[in-house]
Amino acid sequence: MGIDVFLTRTGAFLPFEPVSNDEIESVLGMVGGKPSRARRLVLRSNGIQSRHYAIDRATGEPAMTNAQLTANAIRAMGDIGRVDTLATGTSLPDQLMPNHAVMVHGELGWPRLEAVSCAGICLSGAAAFKHAWLSIKAGESKRAVATGSELASPIMLARNFDPEVEHKLQQLEERPEIAFEKDFLRWMLSDGAGAVLLETAPSGPLSLRVDWIELSSAAHELPVCMYAGADKNDDGSLRGWLRFTNGDWQAKSIFAVKQDVRLLNEHVIRATVREPLAEIVDKRRLVASEIDWFLPHVSSAFFSGPVEQAIAEAGLPIPRERWFSNLVTKGNTGSASPYIMLDELFRSGRIQKGQKLLMYIPESGRFSTGFIHLTAV
Repeated sequence: MGIDVFLTRTGAFLPFEPVSNDEIESVLGMVGGKPSRARRLVLRSNGIQSRHYAIDRATGEPAMTNAQLTANAIRAMGDIGRVDTLATGTSLPDQLMPNHAVMVHGELGWPRLEAVSCAGICLSGAAAFKHAWLSIKAGESKRAVATGSELASPIMLARNFDPEVEHKLQQLEERPEIAFEKDFLRWMLSDGAGAVLLETAPSGPLSLRVDWIELSSAAHELPVCMYAGADKNDDGSLRGWLRFTNGDWQAKSIFAVKQDVRLLNEHVIRATVREPLAEIVDKRRLVASEIDWFLPHVSSAFFSGPVEQAIAEAGLPIPRERWFSNLVTKGNTGSASPYIMLDELFRSGRIQKGQKLLMYIPESGRFSTGFIHLTAV
C-alpha cells in the first residue's frame, strides 16, 4: 500500500488584472490589423468571461516568464520549509533546454533537491502531481511540491501570425481568416500557475489524502489533435520543427498552438471520459453518491453537457450541484487549471472533513486523460 500522502497546502498565481472578452485583441493584437471573425463565435461557445495574460499592456511585451509564474504560485503557499522534490508540468516552457523544473528551482533559490519536469499539455501538471505523490508514497521524499503552469499569451500575440498572413495573401483573399485551428486557440488559452504541497501527515485545519491517481493515453488508436512546433502532413502524421527552414517557422506559423477541432469534437468525450472512467469506476468501486466534489478541467463550457452525459454513461452520474469549476472567471490555463480550481475550492471553506473529491483532467494532444481522487481529513 505504501505511505499515505496528504495535500496540506495549495497556491495559485494569475498575472495582472483580469482581461475581459472585449479587451483580448487590445492586449494580444489583431492579426493582419483586422478583428478576428472567429472571436465572438468561440467566446460565445466557451463561456469564458475573463482571463489573465502576463503581458504588459503599456508595452505589449511579455512581463513574466513561465518559471516566474510557477515560482509565484509556490510562494503563494506561504513559508513551507524544506522540500525534497519539485515536480513541474507545463505545455510551453520558456526554453527547449534546460527543463522547466530546474528553471523554477533557480527562481526559488531553494537548497539542493530533486527537480523533475513533466512534458505534455494539460495532463503534464497531473503527471507532475503523480510523480510527487509516488515519490512520497515510495518513501523517497517526505515533502514534495507539484505544479502546473502555462504562459500561452506570448505565442498568441498577433505579430506571430502576421508573416503567415502576408505569405498567404492570395489564399486569404478567397478565405479571409487565418486557419481556424490556429485562431480558435487565441480565444481559449490564458496564463496562470498553481501548486500543491504534499506531505506524509495531515497539517493545518484541512488536508486532503491523495487516495489514487489514474493516467492513461489513447495514442494507440487516435492521431494527434493539438500540437505546436510542427505541422500536419496529409496522412495526419506530424512534421516537426527541425524539418522546416527557419523561414518556414514564421511563414507557416510552425510554433503556433494548433488544434484539429473536428477530431476534438469527435473523440474527446469518448476517449478521455466515458471509456477510461468506466474502467476506473469498476476498478476503484466508485459510487456517485460518495463523490462530494467533481472538479472537471474543461477547456470550454461547450463540453460540460457532454461530460455530464459521459460520466453518467460510465456509471458515475454526479449531479451538477456537486461540480466545481472557475473556468468562467479564470479561463483555460491548461495544465494549471486543475491546480487553480483546487486552490480556490480548498481555500473557500466549503470542503468538509470526510468529503471526497474527484478531479478530471483531459488533454487533446493525442487524447490522454487523468483522474485524481482525494479525501478531506
